[in-house]
Amino acid sequence: MSDTSDLKFFYDLIEHQAGRQGDKPYIIHEDQRVSFAEFDRATLQAANGLAAQGAAPGAGLAILMSNCVEYLYLFYGLPRRGFFTVPVNTALKGEGLRFILTNSDVGYLVVDESLYPRYADLEQPVGGVKTVFVRRTTAAPLPPGTRDLRELFDAPAEKPDHILDPESITYLMYTSGTTGFPKGVVNRNRNANIPGFMLLAQLVYQPDDILYTALPLFHANALILTAGFAMAGGLPLALDHRFSASGFWDAVRRYGATTFNALGAMVPILMKQPERPDDADNPIRMAFTAACPANLWEAFEKRFNLKVFEGYGAVDGGGALIFNFGDAPVGSMGRPLPDTVWKLVDDMGNEVPVGVPGEFITQVRDKKSGGVEYYKNPGASNEKVRDGWVYSGDLMYRDEAGYLYFVDRKTDSMRRRGENISSFEVENMLEKHPDVAESAAFGVPSELGEDEVMIWVKPREGRTLDLGDLIRFCAENMAYFMVPRYVDVVDDIPRTGTLRVQKSDMKKRGVTERTWDREKEMPELKLK
Repeated sequence: MSDTSDLKFFYDLIEHQAGRQGDKPYIIHEDQRVSFAEFDRATLQAANGLAAQGAAPGAGLAILMSNCVEYLYLFYGLPRRGFFTVPVNTALKGEGLRFILTNSDVGYLVVDESLYPRYADLEQPVGGVKTVFVRRTTAAPLPPGTRDLRELFDAPAEKPDHILDPESITYLMYTSGTTGFPKGVVNRNRNANIPGFMLLAQLVYQPDDILYTALPLFHANALILTAGFAMAGGLPLALDHRFSASGFWDAVRRYGATTFNALGAMVPILMKQPERPDDADNPIRMAFTAACPANLWEAFEKRFNLKVFEGYGAVDGGGALIFNFGDAPVGSMGRPLPDTVWKLVDDMGNEVPVGVPGEFITQVRDKKSGGVEYYKNPGASNEKVRDGWVYSGDLMYRDEAGYLYFVDRKTDSMRRRGENISSFEVENMLEKHPDVAESAAFGVPSELGEDEVMIWVKPREGRTLDLGDLIRFCAENMAYFMVPRYVDVVDDIPRTGTLRVQKSDMKKRGVTERTWDREKEMPELKLK
């Protein structure tokens, strides 16, 4: 296909790029090189292989694997015969794992050999799972009753005699479940906008770019925004195993990557690494960030000799995208795409004025394909999309020019003494302290009602953190109502595989006997 307007589904794009790019590398993973043509064949084998196991259109397969080429073969290949996939967070175990495998109605599971015990530990049967394929990385025998993943790729690479239904589900992407069990965001064939996808890739990337990701493939950033955009742009994808702050730039150099996506936490983590004389000597020209702290933006660009582009989007955001391609102020996400109808509203649904935080909501453009659908959860779907508007759950404010600035997740914001507090803003200021490596801020119940601000802080390696000094630093640099009352010094800040701080357990633990209390330890401090 030469006219990209004919590309309706993602498999059309795969075929298009296989014909156009041929033997050009698409995936570079350790010592593996997979061309666009080879990727096309492997995805066909995956789809035909599952069909040979007796799977019928509409069947689902869960993927519980670390980053590998087979992950992408399955995710992008199985929809070619009407199957859907469910990427599963590799940190899940116990009831969290059981819930997703059961709720998603999958009949098949592909799991890493090292992760198989987590599945085996679950009381059997697990939902509708009837066949388990194991990706083997050692010479150990297969667990009893399982199949070798390589069997799926023994099938012929023939184009299926199957007409895709636009309503068929391609994948379920489960949310992190911060306020309850995760919700499966439904993606259907009709949700694909391949010409638009390709246009965005052309706007963002250059013909000689190599995209790098060390983020996990169970997350949309790596799976869709990196691997998907690489396919859309006909560009190589350098796929690493995992993010390593100390080894990040060496990996980038090894792959010859020119661009990467950075979740907001990655920027301060990389900036906290000891400076090296070769920091600026790397092949990266552009980092695409999400929620890059404004105070680190230009310093990050200068230290590592690159340009920061900022973007916003969510897998359950109804397709709303915001970009700053260097054409908006530092710290801003930019403006939504021109065809987006949006506003910022308070809890009553009223628009907020310039400079005041409000929830970002967008109008549904196409009621059939532009809303948000949670699998088997119409209540949550109806809560997410109300009166034709998608409620993001994200707080932002706009400036006079209409540029948007991220404030916080609505569920992570705090309210103290009648004032709204952004955990994002508190953490950003805390991490300016020279002895703080990482931090997490959250609200705990106050005896006066509303919240008290509590923080977890991880000291920088080799430093001793004086909490009195830290609180005085906060008092000098924050509004009085933002200054934390409670502090726990910890060895590590628990994060998900996508570096999002896991606050639910912190909130459950709350204040304990080991917690430092500013009001007891520093009664002399006057905050107002």
